Amino acid sequence: MDYYLYILYSQRLDRYYIGISHDPEMRLHYHNTFPRGWTVRGRPWELVFVKRFADKQTAQHWESFIKKQ
Repeated sequence: MDYYLYILYSQRLDRYYIGISHDPEMRLHYHNTFPRGWTVRGRPWELVFVKRFADKQTAQHWESFIKKQ
């Protein structure tokens, strides 16, 4: 199953959020509508980057790599 690395941007916070998901568009909707959690503060979030990977381990590797930058 494919996994996607996605990066969201919040203009309000001037911050990026990095995550992985099977469906980045669904995750964007979740971050913009779910009533709790860290991402509530940054609404509205916009999807600025998506990269597809064939497996979860590779997607997690790149997520970790980007977060360490």
